[in-house]
Amino acid sequence: MSEKKWFALYTRSRAEKKVLVELEYAGIEAYLPLITRMRKWSDRIKKVEEPLFRSYIFVCIHENEYFTALNVPGAMRFVTFESKAVEIPEKQIEAIRYYLNDPDSLDADEQPIAAGQLVRVKHGQMEGLIGRLMRYKNKHRLLVIIEAIGQTIMLNIPRTRVEVVNEAKKETNGESSGKRR
Repeated sequence: MSEKKWFALYTRSRAEKKVLVELEYAGIEAYLPLITRMRKWSDRIKKVEEPLFRSYIFVCIHENEYFTALNVPGAMRFVTFESKAVEIPEKQIEAIRYYLNDPDSLDADEQPIAAGQLVRVKHGQMEGLIGRLMRYKNKHRLLVIIEAIGQTIMLNIPRTRVEVVNEAKKETNGESSGKRR
């Protein structure tokens, strides 16, 4: 039997939690990254758990479970490239889990990084991934955007875990920053 692999499954709008229950009922390993946010209504403010990626859930399946996962109520389609489901590397799934569970706030005496600068994660599960600094959340934590599944994930990362990337150097390493020189 083939090895299990992670894939991103696109769901109906606001059906992620229902799809998770249905997948688990079908015996399929699934992961729905949730974040807690404060939501304000006219009469109250409440903490709610929301999907990190709206309308997406991750499934770890064998090739022969592909259609079982797709036939779960609320599942729409797999994220594909050239009509083939795109495998999500285990390292990215673990990185999302790690950072959603990382309350740690480390002190940093390093120079500030300007919004929009390219940064590389230098410690932890996401080591080596590159993103753009969106803004400082507080004195020691950054909000960094990293591409995943064709969507953007905003991570709350301690300043001590990132370093500035020289965009010209990044381009010479065979990667493109998307800017023309």
